[in-house]
Amino acid sequence: MDEKISQLRKKAMALPLEPGVYIMKNSSGKIIYIGKAKALKNRVSQYFGSQKNHTEKVRRMVENVDDFEYIITSSEFEALVLECSLIKQHRPKYNILLKDDKGYAYIKVTKGDWGRISAEKNNNDPTATYIGPYISHYYVKNAVDQAQKIFKLPSCNKSFPRDFGKSRPCLNYYIKQCCAPCTGKLSVKEYNENFAEAVEFLKNGGKASIKKLTDEMNEAAENLEFERAARIRDRISAVKRMGQRQRVVASTIPKQDVIALMCNNDNGCFEVFRFDDGRLYDRESFILKDVEDTAKERTEFIERYYQMRPDIPPRLTLDVMPEDVEILQQWLTEICGKKVTITVPQKGEQLKLVEMCRKNAAEHIAQKRGITQKEEVALLELAQVLGLEKTPDYIESYDISNLMGSENVAGMVVFKKGKPYKKAYRRFKIKGFEGQDDYASMQEVIRRRFEEYQKHKDDDNTFGIMPDLILLDGGKGQHSAVMQVLREMNISVPVFGMVKDSKHKTRAITDGGREIELVNKRSAFTLVSTIQEEVHRFAITYHRTRRKSTAFKSSLTEIDGVGEKRAKALLRHFGSIKNIRNAELQELLDAPGMNAPAANAVYNYFH
Repeated sequence: MDEKISQLRKKAMALPLEPGVYIMKNSSGKIIYIGKAKALKNRVSQYFGSQKNHTEKVRRMVENVDDFEYIITSSEFEALVLECSLIKQHRPKYNILLKDDKGYAYIKVTKGDWGRISAEKNNNDPTATYIGPYISHYYVKNAVDQAQKIFKLPSCNKSFPRDFGKSRPCLNYYIKQCCAPCTGKLSVKEYNENFAEAVEFLKNGGKASIKKLTDEMNEAAENLEFERAARIRDRISAVKRMGQRQRVVASTIPKQDVIALMCNNDNGCFEVFRFDDGRLYDRESFILKDVEDTAKERTEFIERYYQMRPDIPPRLTLDVMPEDVEILQQWLTEICGKKVTITVPQKGEQLKLVEMCRKNAAEHIAQKRGITQKEEVALLELAQVLGLEKTPDYIESYDISNLMGSENVAGMVVFKKGKPYKKAYRRFKIKGFEGQDDYASMQEVIRRRFEEYQKHKDDDNTFGIMPDLILLDGGKGQHSAVMQVLREMNISVPVFGMVKDSKHKTRAITDGGREIELVNKRSAFTLVSTIQEEVHRFAITYHRTRRKSTAFKSSLTEIDGVGEKRAKALLRHFGSIKNIRNAELQELLDAPGMNAPAANAVYNYFH
């Protein structure tokens, strides 16, 4: 393989310093990657130089490259256009490829009495009418949900009048989001009136509905139909409230797309929020394998996405500036026929929209991995701030506890995918020395833990799991002591110390040489603080248990005729040392497992 890389590098070094497109092929001649370059020689030769600076995806791609071709272009922009065309034609394995399964969406309106509305992906029911088509499924689903809540239409699967009176109304009725026709108390006339207004709302939007409903309310009031006027007034208020809620996810920039990327060990998720007239009208998520958090990946995504979505807004707002941004803006501008700007906000409303976009991307990854969005964000932030190659799904943390060197113990806690994994918690009694030495204690614990790993790495014991990250309750000294042991044992695991302030709260993380602040990474900070508190609690609880045991042995078992078994029986019977001390001689004689000499010895000891 090294010989092949050497040959490819030699070929790459002979390339011209001109813009163009390069085409990577595997041993069977299949195209596996297509890229563009400002200077072909510089870009292509990077692939076949040192592998240390390559991402995992690039390393895997290079391992499969058997040969490459190239096409010289007159400009970098022309290279981008050609690259997009070739990728669309050949769909190489290592390029970002998006599947466009969006299709159209419709609002289905059933005919007859007790009609229903629903969001559908087809219009193949001849007995119903359809509103649409719409490009955005998100818009259609939201619109139907809003109409059902505003006009109190049922969203369940019950059929009317068949299911009248067969069950109690559901929660939606009690929170005033359904008129509950299932009770049989609502007239078909009143229901059909609600239904017709909901359809009008879906066809013409909120403003038109408010105007029409206002006219109806005034007419009802003039005709002295005050109950009907009050119902219509409530619907107008509901339409207005729904519009106010929608402004929560809104933008002062009328038309833009917000794009963010979140990555974990196996997957990346691109999230796109699309705004028109300042309101979120569509959103899309793309979960992709082998995506890494780089500027280059964002450029590739934008190229693929806007080949599928020709409706390009005048502004793209991103979480990270993409690679070759000027050329990318030129390409987008040429496609849509008007200027397109790419920006990365640093503060204000736009930054909040980007963060919301990132959180939604994290939520989609979390759902795929079976954890919550909160835990996913915390792990991703922690990996980012510590510079880890992958998300630390399996974290071990250690703390030492003693009292002036007595009852020297340690606790090990495990967090799996951001949650305590109590099955893997372990307690250690320090055996290698007497007295207080936190560094030596930590070394002994880590050595014993990884000796157990060597024994159990092929079985189901939790000691057989290699952690993604080790967090020590301590600073540079503990970190240095542990790293010495891991080097001796040839174990490679990221290790960091959790530095505490004067109030024993997490202040920062250290890698042995520098302190890494976590204050600006709230989710990661909360996770690390939780881990530190948990490992401290676990270690000190074990220490207190050991001290109680020692105190127990140093009192009762010092009495002649009282061994450990009899001492335990006494403690079970009386409940505490205090109760044993206050017991009369006859009470001691009556206790289980006691005889006259032992009862006298216990009584005399305390009196």
